[in-house]
Amino acid sequence: MTRRILPLDRLRDLLPSARGLTSAEIRERRARYGPNDIIEIPGRPFLDLVRDTAKDPMIWFLVGTGVIYALIGERVEALTLLVAILPLIGMDAFLHRRTRASTAGLESRLASTASILRDGSEIEVRATEVVPGDLALVSAGDVFPADGIVIDETGLQVDESALTGEAYPIRKTSIDKTPADGEEPFVEGTHWGFAGTRVLTGNARLRVVFTGGETLYGEIVRSAVRGEHARTPLQAAIANLVSVLVGAAALMCLILAFVRLRQGYGWVDALVSAVTLAVAAIPEEFPVVFTFFLGVGVYRLAKRQALVRRAVSVENIGRTSTICSDKTGTITEGRLSLTHLVPAPGIAPEQLLGLAALASRYDSHDPLDTAILQETGARGALSQGQEILATFPFTEDRKRETVVLREAGAMLLAATKGAAEVVLGMAALDDAAREHWMRQVIDLAEAGHKVIACASRPLADESWAGGEPDRGFTMSGLLALEDPVREGVAQAIHRCAEVGIHTIMVTGDHPATALAVAREIGLGGGQPVVISGDEMESRLSGSGALLERVDVIARAVPSQKLTLVRALQASGEIVAVTGDGVNDVPALQAADIGVAMGERGTRSAREASSIILLDDNFRTIVRAIGEGQQLFKNLTLSFEYLLAIHIPLVTTAALIPLAGFPLLYLPIHIVWLEMIIHPTAMLAFQDLPDEDRLQPARRERAERLFSSRDWAIIGGTGLLITALVTLGYLNSLDMHQNAGHGRAMALAILTLSSAALCATLSRLRAWAPRVIAAGTVVLSVALIQTPPLARLLHLKSLHWTDWGIAAAGATLAAMLPMRLGRHKARPKSAHR
Repeated sequence: MTRRILPLDRLRDLLPSARGLTSAEIRERRARYGPNDIIEIPGRPFLDLVRDTAKDPMIWFLVGTGVIYALIGERVEALTLLVAILPLIGMDAFLHRRTRASTAGLESRLASTASILRDGSEIEVRATEVVPGDLALVSAGDVFPADGIVIDETGLQVDESALTGEAYPIRKTSIDKTPADGEEPFVEGTHWGFAGTRVLTGNARLRVVFTGGETLYGEIVRSAVRGEHARTPLQAAIANLVSVLVGAAALMCLILAFVRLRQGYGWVDALVSAVTLAVAAIPEEFPVVFTFFLGVGVYRLAKRQALVRRAVSVENIGRTSTICSDKTGTITEGRLSLTHLVPAPGIAPEQLLGLAALASRYDSHDPLDTAILQETGARGALSQGQEILATFPFTEDRKRETVVLREAGAMLLAATKGAAEVVLGMAALDDAAREHWMRQVIDLAEAGHKVIACASRPLADESWAGGEPDRGFTMSGLLALEDPVREGVAQAIHRCAEVGIHTIMVTGDHPATALAVAREIGLGGGQPVVISGDEMESRLSGSGALLERVDVIARAVPSQKLTLVRALQASGEIVAVTGDGVNDVPALQAADIGVAMGERGTRSAREASSIILLDDNFRTIVRAIGEGQQLFKNLTLSFEYLLAIHIPLVTTAALIPLAGFPLLYLPIHIVWLEMIIHPTAMLAFQDLPDEDRLQPARRERAERLFSSRDWAIIGGTGLLITALVTLGYLNSLDMHQNAGHGRAMALAILTLSSAALCATLSRLRAWAPRVIAAGTVVLSVALIQTPPLARLLHLKSLHWTDWGIAAAGATLAAMLPMRLGRHKARPKSAHR
């Protein structure tokens, strides 16, 4: 599970202690941090439901049309329309609940109460009253009420599936001492208890650190809520399309009303026909479905350990064509261990290690400093009694860290460590010695090690003016460190290469080290092309075309990431870039998908990113791309269904009355169709299972759902169903001279076509499309074949031969559309 930063200012004198808070401390902390509201539940959910239902134009259509029929004395018709509001309200209530199902489902996993030690006594309080600093007592079966540090435990195992999706138990251990590395040290996930996770075995005391929206659980839930309301470019494009369609529908309604009046049908017929066409033509499902799918996508990405901060990334992540990934901590574990010491002649290994430790910072989160200091402490090689006079921290341009100190004997000493070529350039060496050291650097780097050099020189008080010494150093030796590759990264790289997603590893390491890691993970098909950051800048000239054959940028500084991202975008790539530091902010903001590290990323990097990785793992990026692709695929299926079924509905609702025939659809028929179309579009496609394979990179910047071929298939399907509905209506009308029979035939064809389209597009791969397709058929047969219901709907029951013809027509219509995913472009061969 993920590491987290531990803000020690919240736990002054509390972390090593077993005491609870006092009443005064509780009041002060509640005022500072607020209540422990991990999920913000709306105070008036019923009013929200009423407000959402009131936005449904179908409700107002039924009320208005019912009033018109009541005014002209058609009381049965008016009552039927008003009663029809009830199932619509029920459907709205169900969809309202389903839209918030992910958030509501999460609520059930949270603790409602918590056992807390306060004022020396154990008490039970509501979970919302827990504050940072509280000491919570948990045992088997309990749920952690907030995020905190385990300070005492016995056989503690936890189910963290609510956060990770993994069902296996997680062993937790208590933290043995207060971390000493800075004000906000990293603490491993094995020491954390997270809100919403359940204790399986054992018991523990938990010192609460984060409450409310600051918990991991709260971040996931609130990101999903923000994702539902954010506006994206594709959403804006859909809104524009809806505006055009609404305008066109209004014009068609006026024309239809005018024509019906001229045909002598009267103002009631003209008004009802126009309003019915308007409701049939209003494409309100498109923005509703899109917003719903967006919220689902945010939640599903969170379950993949990718926390979405901007809804636009849900669109973009599935279109990623190039990933620019850090090496350390993303492709590798980011936990360096010192494996080789190569001291200079006359220098003991412990002396070399001690000099490297002098040029390291205890308050640094740099894995390199941490590894050196841990090894130095383990070997007892820490020097004592020095007075630090000046420190010159590591910077990207200098690539070294230097310290000037006064030793016990009053002598001044300068110690430096850093990139081998930089430190060797500062050392007083002849050509043979320099070549010897460089050979050793290359040998270690080619074996996959991160190699740094260490050097020192004495200084005289009178000759040192306070600046950083940069020459005259004596070479002390080399240190080689290993950073293991994360599990599953090689497989993720291979999956990307198969579908033409180009992966570029960006690292500050020596080219030989980067090459060894790149070969291990399979970049470039096992033969990666490596260039330096400086070489990249000199070769680009504003175009990313030269980067198609590059797999690794070595000796890169964060500022060069921005150049890399812009060059790739200029060549048409959709770029995802990872970053964790302040210097990465420009690249994260410029990228199509900025991905910040949740474990080691700075606040600035997180704020600039659109996605935060909770586990800092490259494999998670690839999984998120797959999830985004599946979401987009499901959305296109829903829109394909909506278009294919709306074309015949609107066309026949307009053309048949314009041709002078009796109205095909009465208001009650639109209610029936609404109860089929709306839930089908919302529910039949959004839970289709992930096919667990990436799709070829699309490299499309335009916000569009369909290609020209797709539009041709959708249009052809819609027109075919239009012809079948029209022929079925006119043929039955001529044979029986009865509008009721013709309407029944037309509605049978249209509703069975809806069920067939649902089955074809979804391939019935989930329970929702199966239930909806079967329910559509059963509802149609029941409404048409049950005489009392048929009379209320102004229909006549059909013969079984009619149903056979309707079923054959629906099957024919459903055979034309092909799943959008079947016509896959052949992926490029790994950009070679």
